[in-house]
Amino acid sequence: MSWPVPEPVLPAGIDPVLADTVRSATAAFAAAKRAHDRAGLAEKVATGADGTPTMRIDVLVEEAITEVAQRHKVNVLSEEVGSVDVGSAVTLVVDPLDGSANAAAGVPLSCVAAVLAVDGKAVEGVTHWLEGGRTWHVRAGEPVPYRTSGRTALDGAAVSLLRPHDRSSDAWWRVWRRAARVRILSSSCLEAALVAEGATDAFADAGSDTHRIVDLAAAMLMVPAAGGAVIDAAGRPLELDPDLTRRWSGVVAATPQLAEELAATISGA
Repeated sequence: MSWPVPEPVLPAGIDPVLADTVRSATAAFAAAKRAHDRAGLAEKVATGADGTPTMRIDVLVEEAITEVAQRHKVNVLSEEVGSVDVGSAVTLVVDPLDGSANAAAGVPLSCVAAVLAVDGKAVEGVTHWLEGGRTWHVRAGEPVPYRTSGRTALDGAAVSLLRPHDRSSDAWWRVWRRAARVRILSSSCLEAALVAEGATDAFADAGSDTHRIVDLAAAMLMVPAAGGAVIDAAGRPLELDPDLTRRWSGVVAATPQLAEELAATISGA
């Protein structure tokens, strides 16, 4: 039996573009799971804007969100279609389905994460856990109803990591040796939200340069508002760049001190 997909309950005052993005993504996600088995959802049916293969479930959810952007006449920067500029000052920066492999396999850890940017500056963001129904919402410069754990040291921390890659395995193990607990949930946007919530102390890509800006945009607005920090492990600036071939190793942490220590551990400093 498929994991149920609850209707989203969104906060009052959320921008209509973000609200429609979450509702459309949820409806498309639920419809895809009804219409296809696991193999069908996971089938590679296209190539994304960053040159990586795209699963059917990604395409179905993204198509619904692209229709939202068209209806509201805003630009869109999304994982598969890339940058679509309609001449608006407003851009919807969105990861339509973060945790695609989880979603296709029936593991209930996937989400939609989106940011509205005006003239290139993020002003409002939302992360919605599709299977759990939990929503994190933030407006630039406004307080949020959640806080990070406040942890400042890596030793003894609870850390979520991307799965280890051959190209960065040494860095991955350096973090593992110092953390008290390591989790691999395979949904960067959801793991970043858990840092903002204080459920875990940090999340990082241990130097594999896997993250695109759509993976990090919502966290860049949400986590600092909750007391934390979002940086790149190699010190590169995080920018809302429409070039989805650019990659980062995102570090999302409960405090700036923990973010810097985690980045230093990953780089071997």
